[in-house]
Formats: sequence, structure tokens, C-alpha cells
Amino acid sequence: MLNQKEAPLLDALKACTIKPHSPFYTPGHKRGQGISPVLADLLGEKLFRADLTELAELDSLFSPQGVIQAAQALAAQAFGASQTWFLVNGSTCGIEAAILATCGIGDKIILPRNVHSSAIAGLILSGAMPIFINPEYDPVFDIAHSITPEAVATALKQHPDAKAVLTVYPTYYGVCGDLGAIANITHQYNMPLLVDEAHGAHFAFHDELPTPALAAGADLTVQSIHKVLSAMTQASMLHIQGEIIDRDRISKALQLVQSTSPSYILLASLDAARQQMALNGEQLMSQTLELADIARNKISQIPGLSILSPKLSPGFWELDRTRLTINVSKLGLTGFEAEEILNEKLGVTAEFSSLHNLTFIISLGNTINDIEQLIQACQILVEEYNCKKVFIKTTLEQNFAEYTVQVSPRDAFFAAHETLPIEQTSDRICAEIVCPYPPGIPVLMPGELITQAAISYLQQIQAMGGIISGCADPSLQTLKVVKN
Repeated sequence: MLNQKEAPLLDALKACTIKPHSPFYTPGHKRGQGISPVLADLLGEKLFRADLTELAELDSLFSPQGVIQAAQALAAQAFGASQTWFLVNGSTCGIEAAILATCGIGDKIILPRNVHSSAIAGLILSGAMPIFINPEYDPVFDIAHSITPEAVATALKQHPDAKAVLTVYPTYYGVCGDLGAIANITHQYNMPLLVDEAHGAHFAFHDELPTPALAAGADLTVQSIHKVLSAMTQASMLHIQGEIIDRDRISKALQLVQSTSPSYILLASLDAARQQMALNGEQLMSQTLELADIARNKISQIPGLSILSPKLSPGFWELDRTRLTINVSKLGLTGFEAEEILNEKLGVTAEFSSLHNLTFIISLGNTINDIEQLIQACQILVEEYNCKKVFIKTTLEQNFAEYTVQVSPRDAFFAAHETLPIEQTSDRICAEIVCPYPPGIPVLMPGELITQAAISYLQQIQAMGGIISGCADPSLQTLKVVKN
């Protein structure tokens, strides 16, 4: 019988930090004794005593038989999985491993076009061929929601030989599609449903939050425990249930994409975060939801601001209320401009901005003071920075249907390429990932035909203050394309 009060990995790491011995193993700072004084002054010496390697007492991440195995078993129970793997390379490596474990070269995988760049990396690594489904588009907020069960059914009917379906749940904006229906349709083809649940690790701990992916029928889900719970940045988990996915392939795939020198500080933070949620998760989520509702109710009353709210529509089945998206377009400001004002002048920092919106993550770490400052900042934004200008909306999501994959992302990535001025790349095959970040949804990817609409969108994002990542030339003067 598992005891969720225990934290086996955390306890083992604590014991190692106080065990007297002479260290002749990595890392080179030797339990902090050789650490830079500047860094020690910033972080404290105690942290570095816990920065240890794979000592016998600490188990091995890739062949766990001791405290890591015990910690992962506790996590599986707490999150409703049959088996859990700890990840130290973020949800990115979990998504990559999920695709590698289910798809090989030339295999088809059905997925939404608004996937995170990690899924594109998984396509390149595996050689799988994407069958993209366009997500549902919200013209009011100018954002993409989920794919629909009907769209999945159509794709499966056209491609019954696909090896897997992958979906995003929730989106970066907290929107959840009808995952239960998608799971049922996928399983009719005896196919695994893989879920990028990076932003939904908290769902399992309160009944007012959306249904967790596993409870909705997913076969595999990847969660960023650091994004909305209390693990350290880069610490995530991969969960599976059922027998449709080969567990040994998951383990082997993770060995390809995870560090062979995992951070035990990150691993222990996963153990601690699980223990915290297993023991106090409902209370912590109740407090978080209460804070989120205060912010949502107050800000929705401020003239000129609109808040993304729950609604039943295609691609919008549930909403995570702890994710707050505010549309600022009526102020005549871009989301980028509003984010800069809030951050530099009003002491409030958003998770990310887009052309027309600001998105805020409200989690167990926020306080009522944070919420009051956010509300006050929104009021000041409207009162003092409302320029009331009108600008034409330029959308990415409306243009998803224009993007077509000409060759597999892997073939395009490894093909001979050339670098051209961006104005000469329309109708050429892209050879690199190009995406505004966050949220890390690629506008262009290897193997995809470059459209003038995509070029115009990227240039406008950059002109309005957005950051373009992934490509060799972040100034967007040039793009890499596959040689003809």
C-alpha cells in the first residue's frame, strides 16, 4: 500500500546532503565547495549540497529500482496513471518520446496544426508524417481552440493506417476540447491517444477543474509539473494507462531525449510537488480558483477589456478558470504593447502576449496581493493608456488551412537547403522551424509550403514587438528553404 505522505526521493537526497564524506565524483563543484561565490551568494550554499550525481542511494533515472522507482509509483497513483516517468528535460522531451515510441519513419500521426514546437521536433526525430487537423478558430479573441471529435473522425476515416492521434489539452489559453469523445473515436481504430497536457497538471486535484486527460480516456499524457504546480522549472512527468502503448518503447525513447546526468534537484522537486498535491491539492486548488474568480469578476467589469469565458462551442468544451486571457484590442493597444506597459510601469508580468491578448497563469503560488495588483494594473491600463485607435486584425489561425506539408518534416530538416531573402521564399518548402514564442506554436515548419500570408503574419508580429524563435535569422531578413 502506497503512502502519499512519503517522499522517498526527497528524503534520500536530504540524507545525502548531510552525509559526511569526501566527494570524488561529479559535479566539479563538490557539493558547493567549489561553487562561484557570486552564485552562492545569489542562491545560497545549501542548494549546491543537493546538486548530486547518481549516487547509489539516489537510484538511476533510466533503470530505477530504488527511491526514483518508489517516487514514480507514488506519482502514478496521485495523478491517476498506471505508470509514470519523471522528466528533467521538460514536457518537450516527453512529447518527443511519445511520438518516437509510437511512430517510425513514414508513419502517419494525426495532430492539430497548433501543436507546440516540441511535437514538430518529435516528427523530425521519428520521421513520422503529420496529418494536420485545423483547430477551431475564435474570431473574437483571434485564437485557436481545440480540434473537434468530428474533425478527428474525418481524419481517421481518411487515414485509418495512422499510428497515433495527438492533441493539445488544454491550449495555452486554458481551453479544453471534448477529449472524452476524441478518445472514444480514436480507440475505435485501436489507436493510442497522446495528449500534450503540459498546462493541465492540476486538473486531477479539484472537481471544478476540467477533466484530467487520463480520466477522459487518454493513453498517454505529458504534464509540466513546473508550469502550474510547485516543481522547479524543467521538471515534468509522462503518464500512461492501459496496454495499447509499449512501455519499454517509452523508456527507450526517453533515454534518447533526456540527459544522462539528470538533476536530482529537479527530480526531488517532482517528488515534493506530488506529495504536496496528494495531501493538500484540493485545498490549494480551491484557494487558486477563488483567486482566479476574483480576478475574472473584477476585470470583466472594467470597460474596454474582455475576458475569455467558458462557452460551449466547437473546440471549446471546458475552460480552466485559473487561466486568464484578457483582450485589449478595444484600447487600441496590441497585446505586446499592453504587456510592456504592465511589466515596466505597473509591476505586473503576464505569462505571454499575442497580437490582441494578454494571458495570465494563476496558480497555487499566487496571493490575494498579486490579484489586487493585477486588477489595479488593468484599471490603470484602461484609464491612462487607452489610445482608442483602431487597427486591422491580422490573424494566424485563419490562415492555418493555407499551410500544406509537401515533404516530411524529417526529410525537409535534413535536406540540402539554401538561405534566401524572405521576400523570395513564398511557395518554397521551409527547412526550419519559425515560431513566435511563447506560446511556441510554429507558423512555419520544415516540409511546409511557405505562404505569403505566413510571411506577412510573422513580419507583423515582429513589427509589433513579438519575438520570433527557432529560425537561423531571428531578424526575419532571410529564411532557409529546401533546395529545388
